[in-house]
Amino acid sequence: MNRELIVNVTPTEISIAMCEDKVLVELNKEQCQTGFSVGDIYLGKVRKIMPGLNAAFVNIGHEKDAFIHYLDLGPQFPSLQKLVASQQPGKRGFRVESMKLEPPVEKTGKIGEYLQVGQQIMVQVAKEAISTKGPRLTADISLAGRNVVLVPFTSKVFLSQKIRSADEKKRLKRIAAAVLPKNFGVIIRTAAMEAKDEDIEHDIQTQIDRWRKTCAAIKKNAASAPAQLMSEMNRANTIIRDSLNGSFSQIAVDDEAMYNDIRNYIRLIEPEKEKIVKLYKGNVPIFDNFDISKQIKSLFAKYVSLKRGAYLIIERTEAMNVIDVNSGNRTKAEDNQEQTAMDVNLAAAKEIARQLRLRDLGGIVIIDFIDLHKAQNKQALFDEMVKLMATDKAKHTVLPLTKFGLMQITRQRVRPVAVESVSDVCPTCNGSGKIEPTVLLDKKIENQISFLTQDRGHKFIKLVVSPYVAAFLRKGLWSLRRRWEWKYKLRLHVVEDQSLGIVEVHYHDDKDNDLINK
Repeated sequence: MNRELIVNVTPTEISIAMCEDKVLVELNKEQCQTGFSVGDIYLGKVRKIMPGLNAAFVNIGHEKDAFIHYLDLGPQFPSLQKLVASQQPGKRGFRVESMKLEPPVEKTGKIGEYLQVGQQIMVQVAKEAISTKGPRLTADISLAGRNVVLVPFTSKVFLSQKIRSADEKKRLKRIAAAVLPKNFGVIIRTAAMEAKDEDIEHDIQTQIDRWRKTCAAIKKNAASAPAQLMSEMNRANTIIRDSLNGSFSQIAVDDEAMYNDIRNYIRLIEPEKEKIVKLYKGNVPIFDNFDISKQIKSLFAKYVSLKRGAYLIIERTEAMNVIDVNSGNRTKAEDNQEQTAMDVNLAAAKEIARQLRLRDLGGIVIIDFIDLHKAQNKQALFDEMVKLMATDKAKHTVLPLTKFGLMQITRQRVRPVAVESVSDVCPTCNGSGKIEPTVLLDKKIENQISFLTQDRGHKFIKLVVSPYVAAFLRKGLWSLRRRWEWKYKLRLHVVEDQSLGIVEVHYHDDKDNDLINK
């Protein structure tokens, strides 16, 4: 698989598009200078304890208080707090490796036993602020590198489940045990399988150095909390760290500063791949040049076309996301309905897996596949969906088809959607897709004029209508406007407004006051 990373930098945001075989599969947008990214570490202040939720709200400097649940404190929270307390002004700080660890947190405890209002705590952003919700926090701190994730206050070495070779497991555990100080553990990532011993050792040491700088920042910022102690690398470098492999053919950037930043990072982690980073200097915008802009437009579409007339309908609601699979006109041309349904469902499954990543749909996703009658076909479709979703880095669960032909997927989202819906509800039909019949429009207008003149006593009315309706009311020598003026003994002034819907009418007086809604 050929992967490309296209980075577009503007004064307000950084847009990062990941393509697989020229097809857009992920789009990330990072607002410049917004802070509060996943992985950032803060010294926060407890603002409020919520016993009913067994959680607390913490001020980390965001406009909305961040949220931390009791289970997100992590088993080693008492040891972390002991370290934070030792870094306060006037106290002699100590390092993690010289500490005697405190007893771990019980899973069934109460948050009030560990937190009080006004208390300073060290926390890490686990989920960015989305919509009206503030950031989600964890006190189970970890520092991610390319090959390893450093976990303070534990001595365990964990291995990625994708590492299956017994010899490789022994090698990686041996490397970690030789480098890790006391009271430090590590999670060894899948990327470490292809890494050299010295690269893994350097990665572990780099994360230990970052941890020590973070602890030193507590003492500097204790008096001014809330404060940021450590910032995660920019989003482009994070994607490179997690995704860079042999199939990455190029990284194109249209900003020289970002180009140098990414190039320096790749030089640090994989010098031989430095040449894949290229500075784009074309006159055409970078997303247009790589055919990204056209594909981004599909994020706004409710309908997603598949091959041979089939299509998807994607609807977003407050509670869940719903995807309907339609065969279009394929069934008319083919006799074997079961095989046709299976072919459409398999094509739909591939596109749905892409759309989930592309739109970053989170929560519950319900997919209404075309009905299948054979049990082996249902199982094959489920197996294919699980296989396609395996490339999705977001935590997810795929459930088998129900007897009604529905598949349920739950998918975690830790960042805001890259492209939110940009459409408004139609003011004419109010989102129903239906309007009043135009043949009755003149009767409706005349009834309102009759009411305003005979019941309200108005002698002047200004009708504000669409250009089409205005032309209809003025048509002919003995137009409707003149007939109504003669019939109701008033002056009737017709004004065009192109922003109005075809059946939308406003009634104003000579001072431009609304006569209906006042």
